[in-house]
Amino acid sequence: MSKVSDPLATAVSDYFDMAIQTAEHTSKIWEKFTQQPTSAEDPAACVLTDFSEALKELGEAMMAHPDKLIDDQMDLLKQQQALFQNTVLRLMGKEVSPITEPEKSDKRFKSTEWDANPFFDYLKQLYLIQGNTLKKMVDDTDGLSDNARRKVDYLVRQYVNAMAPCNFAGLNPEVINKTLETGGANLAQGIEQLTEDMEASANGALNVAMTDTSAFQVGVNVATTPGKVVYQNDLMQLIQYTPTTDTVFKRPLMIVPPFINKYYIMDLRENNSLIRWLVSEGHTVFVISWVNPGAPLRDKGFDNYLLEGPVEAIKVIEQVTGEKEVNAIGYCLGGTLLSATLSYLKKKRKTPIKSATFLATLIDFSMPGEIGVFVNETTIAGLEKQMDMLGYYDGRQMSFSFNSLRENDLFWSFFVNNYLKGERPAAFDLLYWNTDSTNLPARMHSYYLRNMYLNNLLKDKNALEVDGVKIDLSGVKTPAYFLSASQDHIALWQASYKGAHLLGGKNRFVLGGSGHIAGVINPPAADKYNYWTNDELPTDSDEWFKNATSHRGSWWPDWQQWVEQQGGAERVPARSPGDGPLAAIEDAPGSYVRMRIQDVVNR
Repeated sequence: MSKVSDPLATAVSDYFDMAIQTAEHTSKIWEKFTQQPTSAEDPAACVLTDFSEALKELGEAMMAHPDKLIDDQMDLLKQQQALFQNTVLRLMGKEVSPITEPEKSDKRFKSTEWDANPFFDYLKQLYLIQGNTLKKMVDDTDGLSDNARRKVDYLVRQYVNAMAPCNFAGLNPEVINKTLETGGANLAQGIEQLTEDMEASANGALNVAMTDTSAFQVGVNVATTPGKVVYQNDLMQLIQYTPTTDTVFKRPLMIVPPFINKYYIMDLRENNSLIRWLVSEGHTVFVISWVNPGAPLRDKGFDNYLLEGPVEAIKVIEQVTGEKEVNAIGYCLGGTLLSATLSYLKKKRKTPIKSATFLATLIDFSMPGEIGVFVNETTIAGLEKQMDMLGYYDGRQMSFSFNSLRENDLFWSFFVNNYLKGERPAAFDLLYWNTDSTNLPARMHSYYLRNMYLNNLLKDKNALEVDGVKIDLSGVKTPAYFLSASQDHIALWQASYKGAHLLGGKNRFVLGGSGHIAGVINPPAADKYNYWTNDELPTDSDEWFKNATSHRGSWWPDWQQWVEQQGGAERVPARSPGDGPLAAIEDAPGSYVRMRIQDVVNR
């Protein structure tokens, strides 16, 4: 067939090619959707069942006070009428003031057309009026239990944000313009990307691509601090980093990262790597790199993570360096594990950890943060049935749950960019790490959800047992440094403050700026944010903050000064990995951290 030369014929041919491709991708999406589990034992169904009970309680509470409901509805009608009148006046060329406006932090309506075009301005304001009214109706409802209110607030927020006009192709001016410019190619590309994301997602959740994953490679442009893997077992590899100073502190430093994420959040780039900075300060740094588990490790539990993780790492560090004492850092759930490790070793009459640092860590789970909306018997029972089938908890489901706590920033913005505008997400190392999920063994995850989040037993004396040892945090006398972040929505700083009162030693609490990641990964050279200190540790967190002193910049130097004060300032000649009795297994960052979740699931 001769090549089509007529521009119109070419355009028509391209259109039909695009339509065929779009139909194929739409068919795949529908097939994927219809294959989702619909059993009442499906975790997603269990979550909905739990939320339905909260909505039922909301309906009953609203009906008990119909006067408030009527007042809110009348106010809604007045605002809608005023908006309609304003829009008519605008179409007549009159200047009017908006009835309502988005918050300054709201990036969804940044296009000038949302203000300049009366039609889009009407859509925007109508959405804001209705959404704000719905939220107000819930806020005005008395008689709701705290548990139900948390769930309803979350559910209403999800609904309101999902219904934003910017999330619909025909109502978003930027998408409309892009569609006209490309002849609909953006929507075809968007459906293709949606198909790819659904294929890469776990059942019951859509993990929208947040970054160009092809732009990063672990060990090449992230996780690049030089070192060696000096030990490994089923659950972890132990990395020792290459010194950059002639002398190092005599006491080595062990880092226990969270087991729901990969450790290299602390080693993204050279200029923001906490690990690289610690090495440059003269620490002999050892980091646990957790395995990305599949079904064969289904029976590994919290006790295995404790014994085969930090307890085993301490033994290896002594073999490598000859030192019987270490400083230890635990980040997030790694800190939770570290606290139990301290008590376990204390009960064993061993005290190798001479200082303990807890970064954004929960020990008392009475204030679990927004993730608490998913913590209940119904949901956990559903998860356990799924995990019993798979042998593990799929980390992609966890990522989806955490992303839903910041749905506009971590879901809908990418939904619009990727699927409606048809654009590829930009390359961003932090978001690459965020999408590099890890699974959890079935036994471990069930234990953690029930004993920590649901029943909050770690804080209670002798309520938990590890390898025959009762855990009692009050008996731990190791000096501890607690770092929390003021805007952390995962480990609320007021909740992590409670942990500083559970350990029986002399403890220091420091509050950093920003959130769960940026508040911790805040290098001094960046000169960003601030942190608060208070040498006193009153019972009430608000009282602590009231008398705290603010300092500009990073908390890292404050920690360095503190750890040297714990008797660890003596220095010795630098130690290189592989020079001791244990030969290096492979170069850092090792093979465990390179295991992508898709490879684990598909094995």
